[in-house]
Amino acid sequence: MKKTNTLFGGIKENIPSGIVVFLVALPLCLGIALASGAPPLSGILAGIVGGIVIGFISNSPISVSGPAAGLAAIVLGAITDLGSFELFLTAGLIAGFIQLALGFLRAGSISNYFPNNVIEGMLAGIGVIIILKQIPHAIGYDKDFEGNLQIFDGFNLSEYLSGLANAITPGAVLVTIISLAILITWEKVNFLKKIKLLPGALVAVIVGILFNEVFRGSSLEISSEHLVTLPVPQSVEDFKNLITFPDFSGFLNPQVWIIGATIAVVASIETLLCIEAADRMDVHKRITDTNLELKAQGIGNLVSSFIGGLPMTSVVVRTSANANAGATSKISAIVHGILLLVSVLSIPFLLNKIPLATLAAVLLMVGYKLASPAKLSHFWSKGKYQFIPFIATIIAVVALDLLKGVGIGLAISILFLLLGNMKRAYYLSREDLESADEITIDLAEEVSFLNKAAIKKTLKNIKPNSKVIINAKKTSYVSDDIIDLISDFANVRAREEDIEVVLEGFKTSYKEYENDQHSHITISHRRVI
Repeated sequence: MKKTNTLFGGIKENIPSGIVVFLVALPLCLGIALASGAPPLSGILAGIVGGIVIGFISNSPISVSGPAAGLAAIVLGAITDLGSFELFLTAGLIAGFIQLALGFLRAGSISNYFPNNVIEGMLAGIGVIIILKQIPHAIGYDKDFEGNLQIFDGFNLSEYLSGLANAITPGAVLVTIISLAILITWEKVNFLKKIKLLPGALVAVIVGILFNEVFRGSSLEISSEHLVTLPVPQSVEDFKNLITFPDFSGFLNPQVWIIGATIAVVASIETLLCIEAADRMDVHKRITDTNLELKAQGIGNLVSSFIGGLPMTSVVVRTSANANAGATSKISAIVHGILLLVSVLSIPFLLNKIPLATLAAVLLMVGYKLASPAKLSHFWSKGKYQFIPFIATIIAVVALDLLKGVGIGLAISILFLLLGNMKRAYYLSREDLESADEITIDLAEEVSFLNKAAIKKTLKNIKPNSKVIINAKKTSYVSDDIIDLISDFANVRAREEDIEVVLEGFKTSYKEYENDQHSHITISHRRVI
Protein backbone atom coordinates (compact mmCIF):
# COMPACT_ATOMS: atom_id res chain seq x y z
CA MET A 1 0.00 0.00 0.00
CA LYS A 2 1.35 3.41 -0.92
CA LYS A 3 2.14 5.64 2.03
CA THR A 4 0.16 8.88 2.22
CA ASN A 5 2.21 11.83 3.46
CA THR A 6 -0.19 14.75 2.94
CA LEU A 7 -3.57 15.64 4.36
CA PHE A 8 -5.35 15.18 1.05
CA GLY A 9 -3.14 12.38 -0.23
CA GLY A 10 -4.88 9.29 -1.51
CA ILE A 11 -8.30 10.92 -1.91
CA LYS A 12 -9.65 8.17 -4.16
CA GLU A 13 -8.81 5.35 -1.77
CA ASN A 14 -9.95 7.28 1.31
CA ILE A 15 -13.40 8.36 0.13
CA PRO A 16 -14.75 4.76 0.27
CA SER A 17 -13.37 4.30 3.79
CA GLY A 18 -14.95 7.64 4.77
CA ILE A 19 -18.32 6.32 3.56
CA VAL A 20 -17.88 3.16 5.64
CA VAL A 21 -17.10 5.17 8.80
CA PHE A 22 -20.12 7.40 8.13
CA LEU A 23 -22.40 4.36 7.96
CA VAL A 24 -20.95 3.04 11.22
CA ALA A 25 -21.01 6.43 12.96
CA LEU A 26 -24.56 7.51 12.08
CA PRO A 27 -26.41 5.02 14.31
CA LEU A 28 -23.73 5.32 17.02
CA CYS A 29 -24.03 9.13 17.15
CA LEU A 30 -27.78 8.84 17.62
CA GLY A 31 -27.49 5.94 20.05
CA ILE A 32 -24.89 7.57 22.29
CA ALA A 33 -26.97 10.74 22.46
CA LEU A 34 -29.88 8.53 23.54
CA ALA A 35 -27.71 6.81 26.19
CA SER A 36 -26.53 10.21 27.42
CA GLY A 37 -30.03 11.61 27.91
CA ALA A 38 -29.20 14.36 25.38
CA PRO A 39 -31.05 15.56 22.24
CA PRO A 40 -30.39 13.18 19.29
CA LEU A 41 -29.05 16.06 17.19
CA SER A 42 -26.26 16.67 19.74
CA GLY A 43 -24.73 13.31 18.86
CA ILE A 44 -24.78 14.06 15.12
CA LEU A 45 -23.26 17.53 15.69
CA ALA A 46 -20.45 15.98 17.74
CA GLY A 47 -19.78 13.50 14.94
CA ILE A 48 -19.64 16.31 12.37
CA VAL A 49 -17.16 18.32 14.44
CA GLY A 50 -15.15 15.20 15.27
CA GLY A 51 -14.79 14.42 11.58
CA ILE A 52 -14.23 17.83 10.06
CA VAL A 53 -12.60 19.97 12.79
CA ILE A 54 -10.53 17.36 14.64
CA GLY A 55 -9.85 15.62 11.31
CA PHE A 56 -8.17 18.77 9.99
CA ILE A 57 -6.11 19.53 13.12
CA SER A 58 -5.02 16.05 14.30
CA ASN A 59 -2.05 14.37 12.67
CA SER A 60 -3.35 10.86 13.35
CA PRO A 61 -3.80 9.30 9.91
CA ILE A 62 -6.61 6.88 10.77
CA SER A 63 -8.21 7.75 14.14
CA VAL A 64 -11.80 9.02 14.05
CA SER A 65 -13.35 11.18 16.76
CA GLY A 66 -16.97 11.53 17.84
CA PRO A 67 -19.33 11.08 20.78
CA ALA A 68 -18.08 8.19 22.92
CA ALA A 69 -19.89 5.50 24.87
CA GLY A 70 -17.24 5.96 27.56
CA LEU A 71 -18.58 9.45 28.31
CA ALA A 72 -22.28 8.52 28.23
CA ALA A 73 -22.56 7.84 31.96
CA ILE A 74 -20.86 11.13 32.85
CA VAL A 75 -23.04 13.11 30.43
CA LEU A 76 -26.23 11.44 31.66
CA GLY A 77 -25.42 12.18 35.31
CA ALA A 78 -24.26 15.73 34.54
CA ILE A 79 -27.38 16.73 32.60
CA THR A 80 -29.55 15.27 35.36
CA ASP A 81 -27.61 17.01 38.15
CA LEU A 82 -27.44 20.38 36.38
CA GLY A 83 -31.06 20.21 35.20
CA SER A 84 -30.20 21.91 31.92
CA PHE A 85 -28.55 20.80 28.68
CA GLU A 86 -27.41 24.38 28.09
CA LEU A 87 -25.54 24.39 31.42
CA PHE A 88 -23.98 21.08 30.48
CA LEU A 89 -22.71 22.64 27.23
CA THR A 90 -20.83 25.17 29.37
CA ALA A 91 -19.14 22.25 31.15
CA GLY A 92 -18.18 20.99 27.68
CA LEU A 93 -16.55 24.36 26.92
CA ILE A 94 -14.56 24.10 30.17
CA ALA A 95 -13.48 20.57 29.23
CA GLY A 96 -12.29 21.85 25.85
CA PHE A 97 -10.23 24.64 27.45
CA ILE A 98 -8.64 22.16 29.88
CA GLN A 99 -7.76 19.71 27.09
CA LEU A 100 -6.25 22.56 25.07
CA ALA A 101 -4.17 23.53 28.11
CA LEU A 102 -3.08 19.91 28.62
CA GLY A 103 -1.88 19.85 25.03
CA PHE A 104 0.26 22.97 25.54
CA LEU A 105 1.54 21.54 28.83
CA ARG A 106 2.65 18.45 26.89
CA ALA A 107 0.55 16.08 28.96
CA GLY A 108 0.22 13.61 26.10
CA SER A 109 1.82 10.83 28.16
CA ILE A 110 -0.81 11.02 30.92
CA SER A 111 -2.40 7.73 29.88
CA ASN A 112 0.81 5.89 30.76
CA TYR A 113 0.13 6.47 34.46
CA PHE A 114 -3.21 4.66 34.56
CA PRO A 115 -3.05 0.86 34.91
CA ASN A 116 -4.79 -1.09 32.15
CA ASN A 117 -6.91 -3.03 34.66
CA VAL A 118 -8.40 0.20 36.04
CA ILE A 119 -9.06 1.62 32.56
CA GLU A 120 -10.67 -1.64 31.45
CA GLY A 121 -12.66 -1.74 34.70
CA MET A 122 -13.89 1.80 34.06
CA LEU A 123 -15.00 0.89 30.53
CA ALA A 124 -16.67 -2.30 31.75
CA GLY A 125 -18.53 -0.33 34.43
CA ILE A 126 -19.70 2.09 31.76
CA GLY A 127 -20.82 -0.91 29.70
CA VAL A 128 -22.97 -2.14 32.61
CA ILE A 129 -24.54 1.32 33.01
CA ILE A 130 -25.25 1.51 29.26
CA ILE A 131 -26.98 -1.89 29.39
CA LEU A 132 -29.11 -0.86 32.38
CA LYS A 133 -29.98 2.39 30.63
CA GLN A 134 -30.93 0.77 27.32
CA ILE A 135 -33.12 -2.10 28.57
CA PRO A 136 -36.12 0.25 29.04
CA HIS A 137 -35.70 1.61 25.49
CA ALA A 138 -35.34 -1.94 24.19
CA ILE A 139 -38.84 -2.81 25.44
CA GLY A 140 -40.41 0.53 24.46
CA TYR A 141 -40.35 2.30 27.83
CA ASP A 142 -38.69 5.65 27.07
CA LYS A 143 -40.11 8.05 29.64
CA ASP A 144 -39.24 7.35 33.26
CA PHE A 145 -35.62 6.24 33.15
CA GLU A 146 -33.93 9.45 32.09
CA GLY A 147 -32.36 9.88 35.54
CA ASN A 148 -29.19 8.44 37.00
CA LEU A 149 -29.15 4.65 37.29
CA GLN A 150 -26.32 4.48 39.81
CA ILE A 151 -27.10 2.36 42.87
CA PHE A 152 -26.30 4.99 45.50
CA ASP A 153 -27.85 7.88 43.61
CA GLY A 154 -31.53 7.03 43.56
CA PHE A 155 -31.57 3.77 41.63
CA ASN A 156 -34.10 1.27 43.02
CA LEU A 157 -33.89 -2.20 41.50
CA SER A 158 -37.41 -3.32 42.49
CA GLU A 159 -38.98 -0.16 41.03
CA TYR A 160 -36.85 -0.59 37.93
CA LEU A 161 -38.02 -4.17 37.37
CA SER A 162 -41.68 -3.51 38.21
CA GLY A 163 -41.67 -0.48 35.90
CA LEU A 164 -40.32 -2.58 33.05
CA ALA A 165 -42.87 -5.34 33.65
CA ASN A 166 -45.75 -2.87 33.32
CA ALA A 167 -44.49 -0.99 30.30
CA ILE A 168 -43.60 -3.49 27.58
CA THR A 169 -44.38 -2.40 24.01
CA PRO A 170 -44.63 -5.57 21.84
CA GLY A 171 -43.51 -3.86 18.62
CA ALA A 172 -40.40 -2.41 20.29
CA VAL A 173 -39.49 -5.77 21.82
CA LEU A 174 -39.81 -7.48 18.43
CA VAL A 175 -37.66 -4.83 16.71
CA THR A 176 -35.02 -5.14 19.47
CA ILE A 177 -34.87 -8.92 19.07
CA ILE A 178 -34.58 -8.67 15.28
CA SER A 179 -31.92 -5.93 15.55
CA LEU A 180 -29.87 -7.95 18.04
CA ALA A 181 -30.13 -11.01 15.79
CA ILE A 182 -28.79 -8.98 12.85
CA LEU A 183 -25.94 -7.48 14.88
CA ILE A 184 -24.89 -10.87 16.28
CA THR A 185 -25.09 -12.48 12.84
CA TRP A 186 -22.92 -9.74 11.35
CA GLU A 187 -20.35 -10.37 14.08
CA LYS A 188 -20.29 -14.14 13.59
CA VAL A 189 -20.56 -14.66 9.81
CA ASN A 190 -17.26 -13.98 8.07
CA PHE A 191 -18.53 -13.08 4.61
CA LEU A 192 -20.96 -10.52 6.10
CA LYS A 193 -18.14 -8.84 8.05
CA LYS A 194 -16.26 -8.42 4.79
CA ILE A 195 -19.08 -6.34 3.23
CA LYS A 196 -17.50 -3.05 4.32
CA LEU A 197 -20.15 -0.76 2.84
CA LEU A 198 -22.88 -2.50 4.80
CA PRO A 199 -22.11 -2.44 8.56
CA GLY A 200 -24.34 -4.50 10.84
CA ALA A 201 -25.53 -1.43 12.77
CA LEU A 202 -26.75 0.24 9.58
CA VAL A 203 -28.53 -2.95 8.46
CA ALA A 204 -30.24 -3.16 11.87
CA VAL A 205 -31.40 0.45 11.57
CA ILE A 206 -32.78 -0.05 8.05
CA VAL A 207 -34.58 -3.27 9.02
CA GLY A 208 -35.99 -1.58 12.14
CA ILE A 209 -37.45 1.22 10.01
CA LEU A 210 -38.92 -1.26 7.51
CA PHE A 211 -40.51 -3.42 10.18
CA ASN A 212 -42.16 -0.42 11.83
CA GLU A 213 -43.52 0.65 8.47
CA VAL A 214 -44.99 -2.85 8.07
CA PHE A 215 -46.45 -2.62 11.60
CA ARG A 216 -48.35 0.61 10.81
CA GLY A 217 -52.05 0.39 11.71
CA SER A 218 -51.52 -2.75 13.81
CA SER A 219 -51.03 -3.33 17.54
CA LEU A 220 -47.29 -3.73 16.89
CA GLU A 221 -46.84 -0.20 15.52
CA ILE A 222 -44.20 1.80 17.41
CA SER A 223 -45.60 5.26 18.13
CA SER A 224 -43.71 8.48 17.41
CA GLU A 225 -42.70 8.94 21.05
CA HIS A 226 -40.52 5.81 20.68
CA LEU A 227 -38.78 7.07 17.53
CA VAL A 228 -35.77 9.36 16.99
CA THR A 229 -36.77 13.03 17.08
CA LEU A 230 -34.54 15.34 15.03
CA PRO A 231 -35.65 18.84 14.05
CA VAL A 232 -36.74 19.08 10.41
CA PRO A 233 -35.80 22.55 9.13
CA GLN A 234 -38.26 24.12 6.70
CA SER A 235 -36.77 27.62 6.46
CA VAL A 236 -33.57 29.59 7.02
CA GLU A 237 -34.78 30.41 10.54
CA ASP A 238 -35.29 26.71 11.25
CA PHE A 239 -31.72 26.02 10.18
CA LYS A 240 -30.50 28.67 12.62
CA ASN A 241 -32.49 27.04 15.41
CA LEU A 242 -30.60 23.77 14.93
CA ILE A 243 -27.81 25.25 17.06
CA THR A 244 -28.19 25.29 20.85
CA PHE A 245 -25.86 27.70 22.61
CA PRO A 246 -24.38 27.16 26.09
CA ASP A 247 -25.74 28.96 29.15
CA PHE A 248 -22.69 31.09 29.95
CA SER A 249 -23.93 31.75 33.50
CA GLY A 250 -22.62 28.23 34.16
CA PHE A 251 -19.10 29.66 34.37
CA LEU A 252 -20.09 30.93 37.84
CA ASN A 253 -21.29 27.50 38.96
CA PRO A 254 -18.62 25.37 40.75
CA GLN A 255 -20.48 22.16 39.87
CA VAL A 256 -20.18 22.98 36.16
CA TRP A 257 -16.41 23.35 36.58
CA ILE A 258 -16.15 19.98 38.37
CA ILE A 259 -18.10 18.28 35.58
CA GLY A 260 -15.98 20.02 32.94
CA ALA A 261 -12.74 18.88 34.61
CA THR A 262 -14.08 15.32 34.90
CA ILE A 263 -14.98 15.23 31.20
CA ALA A 264 -11.57 16.65 30.26
CA VAL A 265 -9.64 14.01 32.24
CA VAL A 266 -11.73 11.02 31.13
CA ALA A 267 -11.97 12.17 27.48
CA SER A 268 -8.22 12.81 27.35
CA ILE A 269 -7.35 9.39 28.78
CA GLU A 270 -9.78 7.60 26.46
CA THR A 271 -8.45 9.55 23.47
CA LEU A 272 -4.82 8.78 24.27
CA LEU A 273 -5.58 5.09 24.73
CA CYS A 274 -7.40 5.05 21.39
CA ILE A 275 -4.50 6.84 19.70
CA GLU A 276 -2.15 4.11 20.94
CA ALA A 277 -4.48 1.53 19.40
CA ALA A 278 -4.80 3.56 16.18
CA ASP A 279 -1.04 3.76 15.73
CA ARG A 280 -0.85 -0.03 16.10
CA MET A 281 -3.58 -0.43 13.44
CA ASP A 282 -1.79 1.85 10.97
CA VAL A 283 -0.12 -0.34 8.33
CA HIS A 284 2.64 2.27 7.98
CA LYS A 285 3.18 2.42 11.77
CA ARG A 286 3.21 6.21 11.89
CA ILE A 287 3.39 7.81 15.35
CA THR A 288 0.78 10.38 16.33
CA ASP A 289 1.80 13.53 18.20
CA THR A 290 -0.29 13.02 21.36
CA ASN A 291 0.16 16.61 22.52
CA LEU A 292 -1.21 17.88 19.21
CA GLU A 293 -4.05 15.34 19.56
CA LEU A 294 -5.01 16.83 22.95
CA LYS A 295 -5.04 20.30 21.38
CA ALA A 296 -7.20 19.02 18.52
CA GLN A 297 -9.62 17.37 20.95
CA GLY A 298 -9.77 20.56 23.01
CA ILE A 299 -10.60 22.71 20.00
CA GLY A 300 -13.11 20.11 18.80
CA ASN A 301 -14.90 20.04 22.16
CA LEU A 302 -14.98 23.84 22.28
CA VAL A 303 -16.64 23.97 18.84
CA SER A 304 -18.99 21.06 19.57
CA SER A 305 -20.15 22.47 22.91
CA PHE A 306 -20.60 25.95 21.44
CA ILE A 307 -23.07 24.68 18.80
CA GLY A 308 -24.92 22.18 21.01
CA GLY A 309 -22.93 18.97 20.46
CA LEU A 310 -21.82 16.29 22.91
CA PRO A 311 -18.20 16.05 24.14
CA MET A 312 -15.96 13.77 22.06
CA THR A 313 -12.99 11.48 22.15
CA SER A 314 -11.10 9.48 19.59
CA VAL A 315 -13.24 6.34 19.31
CA VAL A 316 -11.93 2.78 18.91
CA VAL A 317 -15.03 1.44 17.08
CA ARG A 318 -14.90 4.07 14.35
CA THR A 319 -11.12 4.02 14.15
CA SER A 320 -11.00 0.25 13.69
CA ALA A 321 -13.75 0.47 11.04
CA ASN A 322 -11.68 3.14 9.31
CA ALA A 323 -8.52 1.03 9.37
CA ASN A 324 -10.33 -2.09 8.18
CA ALA A 325 -11.84 -0.14 5.29
CA GLY A 326 -8.35 0.71 4.01
CA ALA A 327 -7.95 4.33 5.15
CA THR A 328 -4.46 5.77 4.69
CA SER A 329 -4.93 9.44 5.61
CA LYS A 330 -7.20 11.61 7.69
CA ILE A 331 -9.19 12.65 4.63
CA SER A 332 -11.31 9.58 5.45
CA ALA A 333 -12.37 11.04 8.83
CA ILE A 334 -13.11 14.39 7.18
CA VAL A 335 -15.30 12.74 4.51
CA HIS A 336 -17.27 10.94 7.24
CA GLY A 337 -17.90 14.30 8.99
CA ILE A 338 -19.06 15.94 5.77
CA LEU A 339 -21.49 13.07 5.08
CA LEU A 340 -22.94 13.39 8.61
CA LEU A 341 -23.50 17.10 7.96
CA VAL A 342 -25.22 16.38 4.64
CA SER A 343 -27.46 13.75 6.23
CA VAL A 344 -28.69 15.96 9.08
CA LEU A 345 -29.47 18.78 6.64
CA SER A 346 -31.06 16.70 3.87
CA ILE A 347 -32.72 13.58 5.35
CA PRO A 348 -33.78 14.32 8.95
CA PHE A 349 -37.32 13.10 8.09
CA LEU A 350 -35.85 9.67 7.28
CA LEU A 351 -33.72 9.58 10.44
CA ASN A 352 -36.88 10.35 12.46
CA LYS A 353 -38.29 6.97 11.40
CA ILE A 354 -35.58 5.08 13.34
CA PRO A 355 -37.07 3.24 16.37
CA LEU A 356 -35.28 3.92 19.66
CA ALA A 357 -35.47 0.14 20.20
CA THR A 358 -33.08 -0.39 17.26
CA LEU A 359 -30.58 2.10 18.67
CA ALA A 360 -30.98 0.42 22.06
CA ALA A 361 -29.99 -2.90 20.45
CA VAL A 362 -26.89 -1.26 18.94
CA LEU A 363 -25.95 0.14 22.35
CA LEU A 364 -26.66 -3.14 24.15
CA MET A 365 -24.02 -4.69 21.89
CA VAL A 366 -21.64 -1.80 22.65
CA GLY A 367 -22.25 -2.25 26.40
CA TYR A 368 -21.72 -6.00 26.13
CA LYS A 369 -18.40 -5.53 24.34
CA LEU A 370 -17.25 -3.07 27.02
CA ALA A 371 -18.27 -5.45 29.83
CA SER A 372 -17.84 -8.82 28.15
CA PRO A 373 -17.30 -12.00 30.21
CA ALA A 374 -14.09 -12.50 28.22
CA LYS A 375 -12.59 -9.44 29.95
CA LEU A 376 -13.58 -10.85 33.32
CA SER A 377 -11.91 -14.14 32.46
CA HIS A 378 -8.84 -12.36 31.10
CA PHE A 379 -8.13 -10.45 34.31
CA TRP A 380 -9.07 -13.44 36.47
CA SER A 381 -6.36 -15.43 34.73
CA LYS A 382 -3.80 -12.70 35.52
CA GLY A 383 -4.16 -13.19 39.29
CA LYS A 384 -5.57 -11.21 42.18
CA TYR A 385 -3.30 -8.18 41.76
CA GLN A 386 -4.86 -7.56 38.34
CA PHE A 387 -8.38 -8.90 38.94
CA ILE A 388 -9.29 -7.21 42.24
CA PRO A 389 -8.63 -3.60 41.07
CA PHE A 390 -10.46 -4.43 37.81
CA ILE A 391 -13.61 -5.80 39.49
CA ALA A 392 -13.52 -3.14 42.23
CA THR A 393 -13.45 -0.41 39.58
CA ILE A 394 -16.48 -1.94 37.81
CA ILE A 395 -18.49 -2.16 41.03
CA ALA A 396 -17.53 1.35 42.18
CA VAL A 397 -18.29 2.93 38.79
CA VAL A 398 -21.76 1.35 38.74
CA ALA A 399 -22.49 1.85 42.45
CA LEU A 400 -21.04 5.35 42.89
CA ASP A 401 -19.88 7.27 39.81
CA LEU A 402 -17.13 7.15 37.24
CA LEU A 403 -14.61 9.44 38.94
CA LYS A 404 -14.96 7.75 42.34
CA GLY A 405 -14.80 4.36 40.67
CA VAL A 406 -11.53 5.16 38.92
CA GLY A 407 -10.17 6.67 42.15
CA ILE A 408 -11.01 3.51 44.11
CA GLY A 409 -9.49 1.31 41.41
CA LEU A 410 -6.29 3.39 41.42
CA ALA A 411 -6.09 3.31 45.22
CA ILE A 412 -6.40 -0.49 45.27
CA SER A 413 -3.82 -0.82 42.47
CA ILE A 414 -1.38 1.38 44.40
CA LEU A 415 -2.00 -0.64 47.57
CA PHE A 416 -1.27 -3.88 45.73
CA LEU A 417 1.81 -2.28 44.18
CA LEU A 418 3.10 -1.39 47.65
CA LEU A 419 2.30 -4.86 48.99
CA GLY A 420 3.98 -6.48 46.02
CA ASN A 421 6.99 -4.20 46.41
CA MET A 422 7.32 -5.21 50.04
CA LYS A 423 7.10 -8.90 49.21
CA ARG A 424 9.68 -8.63 46.47
CA ALA A 425 12.27 -6.85 48.62
CA TYR A 426 14.16 -10.10 49.04
CA TYR A 427 13.87 -13.80 48.47
CA LEU A 428 13.78 -16.17 51.45
CA SER A 429 11.84 -19.39 51.71
CA ARG A 430 9.81 -20.04 54.85
CA GLU A 431 11.47 -23.45 55.21
CA ASP A 432 14.90 -21.81 55.32
CA LEU A 433 13.79 -19.40 58.04
CA GLU A 434 12.29 -22.12 60.23
CA SER A 435 14.87 -24.89 59.97
CA ALA A 436 18.23 -23.84 58.54
CA ASP A 437 21.18 -22.80 60.70
CA GLU A 438 22.58 -20.73 57.82
CA ILE A 439 20.16 -18.35 56.09
CA THR A 440 20.78 -16.31 52.92
CA ILE A 441 18.66 -13.21 52.24
CA ASP A 442 19.01 -12.02 48.62
CA LEU A 443 17.89 -8.40 48.39
CA ALA A 444 16.02 -7.12 45.32
CA GLU A 445 17.32 -4.48 42.92
CA GLU A 446 15.67 -1.68 44.93
CA VAL A 447 14.87 -1.85 48.66
CA SER A 448 12.98 1.17 50.03
CA PHE A 449 11.44 2.19 53.35
CA LEU A 450 8.27 0.40 52.16
CA ASN A 451 10.12 -2.89 52.66
CA LYS A 452 11.11 -2.08 56.23
CA ALA A 453 8.23 -3.96 57.89
CA ALA A 454 8.81 -7.17 55.90
CA ILE A 455 12.58 -7.23 56.49
CA LYS A 456 12.12 -6.36 60.16
CA LYS A 457 9.71 -9.29 60.59
CA THR A 458 12.17 -11.66 58.90
CA LEU A 459 15.11 -10.55 61.06
CA LYS A 460 12.94 -10.92 64.16
CA ASN A 461 12.27 -14.59 63.33
CA ILE A 462 15.94 -15.58 62.89
CA LYS A 463 16.97 -18.14 65.51
CA PRO A 464 19.84 -17.62 67.98
CA ASN A 465 23.18 -19.30 67.21
CA SER A 466 22.57 -19.19 63.47
CA LYS A 467 24.32 -17.54 60.55
CA VAL A 468 22.71 -14.90 58.30
CA ILE A 469 24.08 -13.87 54.90
CA ILE A 470 22.47 -10.69 53.50
CA ASN A 471 23.34 -10.48 49.80
CA ALA A 472 23.12 -7.06 48.12
CA LYS A 473 25.25 -7.83 45.06
CA LYS A 474 22.33 -7.24 42.67
CA THR A 475 20.96 -4.28 44.62
CA SER A 476 21.34 -0.79 43.17
CA TYR A 477 19.56 1.07 45.98
CA VAL A 478 18.94 0.50 49.70
CA SER A 479 17.27 3.23 51.74
CA ASP A 480 18.83 4.58 54.94
CA ASP A 481 15.94 3.07 56.92
CA ILE A 482 16.97 -0.43 55.82
CA ILE A 483 20.69 0.23 56.41
CA ASP A 484 19.90 1.39 59.96
CA LEU A 485 17.67 -1.63 60.53
CA ILE A 486 20.37 -4.08 59.43
CA SER A 487 23.06 -2.24 61.42
CA ASP A 488 20.97 -2.29 64.58
CA PHE A 489 20.23 -5.99 64.14
CA ALA A 490 23.90 -6.90 63.59
CA ASN A 491 25.34 -4.68 66.34
CA VAL A 492 22.80 -5.36 69.07
CA ARG A 493 20.54 -8.38 68.80
CA ALA A 494 22.94 -10.53 66.73
CA ARG A 495 25.68 -9.98 69.35
CA GLU A 496 23.35 -10.83 72.22
CA GLU A 497 22.04 -14.03 70.57
CA ASP A 498 25.32 -15.08 68.95
CA ILE A 499 24.03 -14.68 65.38
CA GLU A 500 26.79 -14.36 62.77
CA VAL A 501 25.97 -11.70 60.18
CA VAL A 502 27.69 -11.65 56.78
CA LEU A 503 27.01 -8.74 54.39
CA GLU A 504 27.83 -9.20 50.71
CA GLY A 505 27.93 -6.52 48.02
CA PHE A 506 26.81 -3.49 50.03
CA LYS A 507 27.97 -0.16 48.57
CA THR A 508 29.55 2.79 50.32
CA SER A 509 26.84 5.23 49.31
CA TYR A 510 23.45 4.47 47.81
CA LYS A 511 22.64 8.13 47.40
CA GLU A 512 25.33 8.35 44.74
CA TYR A 513 24.90 4.74 43.51
CA GLU A 514 28.64 4.06 43.76
CA ASN A 515 29.60 0.70 42.35
CA ASP A 516 31.80 -0.49 45.22
CA GLN A 517 30.99 -4.14 45.81
CA HIS A 518 33.33 -4.63 48.82
CA SER A 519 32.57 -1.67 51.09
CA HIS A 520 31.56 -1.38 54.73
CA ILE A 521 28.52 -0.19 56.56
CA THR A 522 29.02 0.46 60.25
CA ILE A 523 28.86 -2.86 62.08
CA SER A 524 31.30 -3.11 64.94
CA HIS A 525 32.11 -6.81 65.19
CA ARG A 526 30.52 -8.68 62.29
CA ARG A 527 32.24 -9.77 59.13
CA VAL A 528 31.48 -7.68 56.04
CA ILE A 529 32.38 -8.90 52.55
